[in-house]
Amino acid sequence: MEDISLHILDIAENSIAAGAAIIKITIAEDTGKDLLSVEIEDNGRGITDEFIKKVLDPFYTTRTTRKTGFGLSFLAQSAREADGDISIKSKEGKGTTISACFKYSHIDRKPLGNIADTLIVLIAGNPQVDFLYEHRRDGKVYSINTKEIRPELGEVPLNFPDVINVIRKDIEDGIKGLGMV
Repeated sequence: MEDISLHILDIAENSIAAGAAIIKITIAEDTGKDLLSVEIEDNGRGITDEFIKKVLDPFYTTRTTRKTGFGLSFLAQSAREADGDISIKSKEGKGTTISACFKYSHIDRKPLGNIADTLIVLIAGNPQVDFLYEHRRDGKVYSINTKEIRPELGEVPLNFPDVINVIRKDIEDGIKGLGMV
Protein backbone atom coordinates (compact mmCIF):
# COMPACT_ATOMS: atom_id res chain seq x y z
CA MET A 1 0.00 0.00 0.00
CA GLU A 2 1.23 3.45 -0.85
CA ASP A 3 0.48 5.19 2.43
CA ILE A 4 -0.58 4.58 6.02
CA SER A 5 -4.11 5.93 5.52
CA LEU A 6 -4.81 3.02 3.17
CA HIS A 7 -3.68 0.57 5.86
CA ILE A 8 -6.08 2.28 8.25
CA LEU A 9 -8.91 1.97 5.71
CA ASP A 10 -8.21 -1.74 5.21
CA ILE A 11 -8.10 -2.53 8.93
CA ALA A 12 -11.24 -0.48 9.66
CA GLU A 13 -13.07 -2.34 6.89
CA ASN A 14 -11.99 -5.61 8.53
CA SER A 15 -13.42 -4.28 11.80
CA ILE A 16 -16.73 -3.53 10.11
CA ALA A 17 -16.79 -7.02 8.58
CA ALA A 18 -16.24 -8.37 12.11
CA GLY A 19 -19.42 -6.64 13.28
CA ALA A 20 -17.88 -3.62 15.02
CA ALA A 21 -20.29 -0.85 15.96
CA ILE A 22 -17.53 1.40 17.31
CA ILE A 23 -14.10 1.93 15.75
CA LYS A 24 -11.51 4.15 17.38
CA ILE A 25 -8.61 5.32 15.22
CA THR A 26 -5.71 7.04 16.94
CA ILE A 27 -2.66 8.57 15.29
CA ALA A 28 0.15 9.94 17.46
CA GLU A 29 3.05 11.85 15.97
CA ASP A 30 5.90 12.69 18.33
CA THR A 31 8.70 14.21 16.32
CA GLY A 32 10.77 14.77 19.47
CA LYS A 33 10.78 11.02 20.14
CA ASP A 34 10.96 10.30 16.38
CA LEU A 35 7.83 8.14 16.64
CA LEU A 36 4.62 7.73 14.67
CA SER A 37 2.04 5.33 16.04
CA VAL A 38 -1.29 4.20 14.67
CA GLU A 39 -3.93 2.29 16.61
CA ILE A 40 -7.25 0.92 15.40
CA GLU A 41 -9.51 -0.45 18.12
CA ASP A 42 -12.92 -2.02 17.59
CA ASN A 43 -15.69 -3.79 19.50
CA GLY A 44 -16.21 -6.48 16.85
CA ARG A 45 -16.19 -10.27 17.23
CA GLY A 46 -12.52 -10.41 18.11
CA ILE A 47 -9.91 -12.87 16.91
CA THR A 48 -9.16 -16.27 18.40
CA ASP A 49 -5.71 -16.88 19.89
CA GLU A 50 -5.10 -19.46 17.17
CA PHE A 51 -5.93 -16.97 14.40
CA ILE A 52 -3.76 -14.23 15.94
CA LYS A 53 -0.76 -16.53 15.47
CA LYS A 54 -1.57 -16.82 11.75
CA VAL A 55 -2.96 -13.36 10.98
CA LEU A 56 0.34 -11.86 9.78
CA ASP A 57 0.89 -14.68 7.28
CA PRO A 58 -0.12 -13.28 3.84
CA PHE A 59 -1.06 -16.76 2.66
CA TYR A 60 -3.59 -17.35 5.41
CA THR A 61 -7.06 -15.84 5.26
CA THR A 62 -10.60 -16.62 6.31
CA ARG A 63 -11.94 -15.13 3.08
CA THR A 64 -13.52 -17.42 0.55
CA THR A 65 -13.14 -15.04 -2.40
CA ARG A 66 -9.34 -15.26 -2.52
CA LYS A 67 -6.58 -17.27 -0.89
CA THR A 68 -4.48 -14.44 0.49
CA GLY A 69 -4.90 -11.90 3.27
CA PHE A 70 -2.32 -9.20 2.69
CA GLY A 71 -3.72 -6.33 4.79
CA LEU A 72 -2.11 -6.95 8.17
CA SER A 73 1.02 -8.50 6.71
CA PHE A 74 1.55 -5.38 4.55
CA LEU A 75 1.07 -3.12 7.58
CA ALA A 76 3.57 -5.22 9.55
CA GLN A 77 6.04 -5.02 6.67
CA SER A 78 5.60 -1.24 6.38
CA ALA A 79 6.18 -0.79 10.12
CA ARG A 80 9.24 -3.04 10.20
CA GLU A 81 10.77 -1.35 7.13
CA ALA A 82 10.66 1.89 9.14
CA ASP A 83 12.26 0.40 12.30
CA GLY A 84 8.85 -0.14 13.88
CA ASP A 85 6.58 -3.06 14.65
CA ILE A 86 2.98 -4.18 14.95
CA SER A 87 0.98 -5.68 17.79
CA ILE A 88 -2.42 -7.33 17.82
CA LYS A 89 -4.55 -7.73 20.92
CA SER A 90 -7.94 -9.33 20.79
CA LYS A 91 -10.57 -10.91 22.96
CA GLU A 92 -13.29 -13.05 21.44
CA GLY A 93 -16.63 -11.29 21.65
CA LYS A 94 -15.00 -8.07 22.87
CA GLY A 95 -12.97 -6.68 19.97
CA THR A 96 -9.51 -6.18 18.56
CA THR A 97 -6.77 -3.57 18.80
CA ILE A 98 -4.13 -3.29 16.08
CA SER A 99 -1.16 -1.04 16.88
CA ALA A 100 1.70 -0.12 14.59
CA CYS A 101 4.65 2.12 15.27
CA PHE A 102 7.16 3.63 12.88
CA LYS A 103 10.38 5.58 13.27
CA TYR A 104 9.07 8.98 12.22
CA SER A 105 12.15 10.13 10.31
CA HIS A 106 12.96 6.80 8.69
CA ILE A 107 13.53 7.14 4.95
CA ASP A 108 11.35 4.07 4.30
CA ARG A 109 8.38 5.22 6.39
CA LYS A 110 5.34 5.50 4.20
CA PRO A 111 3.61 8.91 4.19
CA LEU A 112 0.53 9.29 6.35
CA GLY A 113 -1.61 9.92 3.26
CA ASN A 114 -5.02 11.52 3.04
CA ILE A 115 -6.58 10.82 6.43
CA ALA A 116 -9.58 13.07 5.71
CA ASP A 117 -10.52 11.03 2.62
CA THR A 118 -10.04 7.77 4.51
CA LEU A 119 -12.33 8.90 7.33
CA ILE A 120 -14.96 10.25 4.94
CA VAL A 121 -15.03 6.97 3.00
CA LEU A 122 -15.51 5.05 6.25
CA ILE A 123 -18.18 7.39 7.67
CA ALA A 124 -20.16 7.84 4.45
CA GLY A 125 -20.04 4.16 3.59
CA ASN A 126 -20.88 2.91 7.08
CA PRO A 127 -23.28 5.38 8.70
CA GLN A 128 -24.38 2.73 11.22
CA VAL A 129 -20.88 2.57 12.73
CA ASP A 130 -19.54 5.13 15.20
CA PHE A 131 -16.03 6.38 14.44
CA LEU A 132 -13.84 8.05 17.01
CA TYR A 133 -10.76 9.66 15.52
CA GLU A 134 -7.99 11.25 17.53
CA HIS A 135 -4.82 12.71 16.07
CA ARG A 136 -2.06 13.97 18.34
CA ARG A 137 0.97 15.80 17.00
CA ASP A 138 3.66 17.19 19.26
CA GLY A 139 1.25 18.13 22.04
CA LYS A 140 -1.63 19.33 19.84
CA VAL A 141 -4.80 17.24 19.59
CA TYR A 142 -7.67 17.01 17.12
CA SER A 143 -10.57 14.61 17.57
CA ILE A 144 -13.97 13.87 16.11
CA ASN A 145 -16.61 11.43 17.32
CA THR A 146 -19.60 10.57 15.13
CA LYS A 147 -21.52 9.38 18.19
CA GLU A 148 -21.50 12.98 19.45
CA ILE A 149 -22.63 14.30 16.06
CA ARG A 150 -25.68 12.03 15.72
CA PRO A 151 -27.94 13.73 18.32
CA GLU A 152 -27.43 17.09 16.61
CA LEU A 153 -28.64 15.65 13.29
CA GLY A 154 -32.02 14.41 14.47
CA GLU A 155 -33.49 12.42 11.59
CA VAL A 156 -30.82 13.47 9.08
CA PRO A 157 -28.54 10.52 8.31
CA LEU A 158 -24.83 10.79 9.06
CA ASN A 159 -24.02 10.12 5.41
CA PHE A 160 -26.28 12.90 4.06
CA PRO A 161 -24.10 14.86 1.57
CA ASP A 162 -24.29 18.18 3.43
CA VAL A 163 -23.37 16.45 6.69
CA ILE A 164 -20.44 14.66 5.04
CA ASN A 165 -19.21 17.99 3.63
CA VAL A 166 -19.29 19.57 7.10
CA ILE A 167 -17.49 16.57 8.63
CA ARG A 168 -14.85 16.65 5.87
CA LYS A 169 -14.22 20.38 6.45
CA ASP A 170 -13.94 19.81 10.19
CA ILE A 171 -11.41 17.00 9.71
CA GLU A 172 -9.37 18.97 7.17
CA ASP A 173 -9.32 22.06 9.42
CA GLY A 174 -8.49 19.94 12.47
CA ILE A 175 -5.54 18.31 10.71
CA LYS A 176 -4.31 21.70 9.49
CA GLY A 177 -4.55 22.94 13.08
CA LEU A 178 -2.02 20.30 14.04
CA GLY A 179 0.51 21.99 11.81
CA MET A 180 0.04 19.63 8.89
CA VAL A 181 -0.75 20.52 5.31
